[in-house]
Amino acid sequence: MNVLLWIVQGLLTLMFLMAGAMKLSKSKKELREKLGGWVDQYTDISIKLIGLAELLGAVGLILPMAIGVLPILTPLAAIGLAMTMVGAMKVHYERKEKSKVITNIVLMLLAVFVVIGRLYLAPIV
Repeated sequence: MNVLLWIVQGLLTLMFLMAGAMKLSKSKKELREKLGGWVDQYTDISIKLIGLAELLGAVGLILPMAIGVLPILTPLAAIGLAMTMVGAMKVHYERKEKSKVITNIVLMLLAVFVVIGRLYLAPIV
């Protein structure tokens, strides 16, 4: 179970590192081309804050457990990322972007799996 959790944490980390870095580094125009029109609903600073939350969540999925310092931050990061996906689902559902909602659901469920796994199935010591 521990190996499976590490794999899921690694995959989520890669996904959220890429998503967060893109939101932090690209202009709104570039993001609109890559991610769609939902960016027009938000200010530049809001998009950058979402990107920062994704980036910090990605780091929190791996780093605390990898270095053995405050490993409880790993499931907390996963909770934060799952909540981020709930918000993303709402946005994409309202915009009738079904495929993006499905992607958000999958990412949220993987994050919830990390929470349950790290708290109950393969508890952090």
